[in-house]
Amino acid sequence: MYKVYLVGYMGSGKSAIGRRLSFALKLPYYDMDKEIEKQMNMSISEIFATYGEEYFRDLETKFLKEFRDEQCIISTGGGVAMREENRRIMKRTGLVFHLCASFPFIWVRIAKDKRRPIVQRSTKEELESLYYYRRKYYFQAAHINIKTDGMTLRQVTETLAFHYKRLKSE
Repeated sequence: MYKVYLVGYMGSGKSAIGRRLSFALKLPYYDMDKEIEKQMNMSISEIFATYGEEYFRDLETKFLKEFRDEQCIISTGGGVAMREENRRIMKRTGLVFHLCASFPFIWVRIAKDKRRPIVQRSTKEELESLYYYRRKYYFQAAHINIKTDGMTLRQVTETLAFHYKRLKSE
């Protein structure tokens, strides 16, 4: 089986689910943003401030093209699915799960999150608009969409593990 990619809006649970799914499937876990931060020796905020968003998006594409661990779980950045090239790479090299959470559910999670600079500098309305703009790209990227509202981390992890194992056995 290929890589497992988790896509979705910020606060949809990609990192938390990725770590749990890694444990459940006994596969290594990588957070794309953290890997890029290590590579650049800078935070995502610093990369954006120094080089701009387009440069960061190029780093995401480079990561997808060059990352060699064939069997692993990767939680992607919230904007990675916006590029058609990235969607193609993920679909070709792995199984893509879209963690679908409604904006009200996400807002509860991100509203007071000091680690997300975009949340600190944007209004709720701007973040909701960005959510709806990006949502179509998550659906285009995904092999499987999982509606997570009202589900526990355990339930989401078990659902993803079930789909992974089912597809692996086919």
